[in-house]
Amino acid sequence: MRVLLYSEGKKLFSKSGVGIALKHQMSALEKVGVEYTTNEEDRFDVVHINTVGPGAERILKKAKKSNIPVIYHTHTTYEDFRNSFTLSNAIAPWLKKRLIKLYSSADFLISPTEYAKNLIKSYGIDLPIKAVSNGVDNTRFSKNKVLAEKFLLENNIRKPLIVSVGLPFERKGVIDFCEIAEKRTDLVFYWFGAKISSLLPSKIRRLLKNPPDNVKFPGFIPQEMIIGPYSACDVFLFPSYEETEGIVVLEALATEAPIVLRDIPVYSGWMKHEENCLKAKNNKEFMENIDRLLHNESLRKKLSACGKGTALEKDLSIIGQELKKIYLEVLDRKK
Repeated sequence: MRVLLYSEGKKLFSKSGVGIALKHQMSALEKVGVEYTTNEEDRFDVVHINTVGPGAERILKKAKKSNIPVIYHTHTTYEDFRNSFTLSNAIAPWLKKRLIKLYSSADFLISPTEYAKNLIKSYGIDLPIKAVSNGVDNTRFSKNKVLAEKFLLENNIRKPLIVSVGLPFERKGVIDFCEIAEKRTDLVFYWFGAKISSLLPSKIRRLLKNPPDNVKFPGFIPQEMIIGPYSACDVFLFPSYEETEGIVVLEALATEAPIVLRDIPVYSGWMKHEENCLKAKNNKEFMENIDRLLHNESLRKKLSACGKGTALEKDLSIIGQELKKIYLEVLDRKK
């Protein structure tokens, strides 16, 4: 069995969740011995599509003509496309129609969480669908005190450190992040993520150019370097309003960072308040939870330990087995 892992716009998406998800799929399949290719000219038995552009549609149609089963990974939803790029809200209704068309044409769907799965089902799509986490590589992501100290020293950080990671979208909570920072000048705030200024609305571009004095936007840094900030932070703050999973949350869990995130449906069932994270509904609650973690060592240790346990449950070796099972099931149905 050989699987075509398809994703278009690799350069653009390489710094996004979809790009990281593709890398995770590759690693997951390697861990369980499933042969894959990213070259559509190769021979393959199953297509696993990650994007929704014209290239993806072309691959889907080509596979259908050749009677090759198609699995669509529903990373993109109408809900999480809004409040992102310039004109995203205007484009979103058209995108939803496209998603329904593409996803409905597959043989099987994979969603990163039960929440994302239920969103896709609410579009009226009646296909076999399973929730499979994007996963995290615990062999790469683990707490590293050496990298933490190096990051703190190189950036001359002496105050408690609050870190977030992601594309700086309004939907990700970047405005809230800065508003919290303005009120908490006793803390240092770092937001890591590609700026892609040409695609961002003007109010976000202005914020990135003129952030509060205690906020830094270093831009995108490779995964091997982000382990330092994850390991060094006193709190990983993730105020996103909408996610299909949140790969950076998995990375923070794996590096034992104490997490405060917005109380939104995607985390229901697997991110548990006062077990592996703290949840907040507004900026006031975010600040209260940050203070709880800064002043309660036992709570920090509890969240970190439980969080690492959650990350181990979503290790790429486990995800690889789940993907392998789906591929074999879809191939069996085609016989």
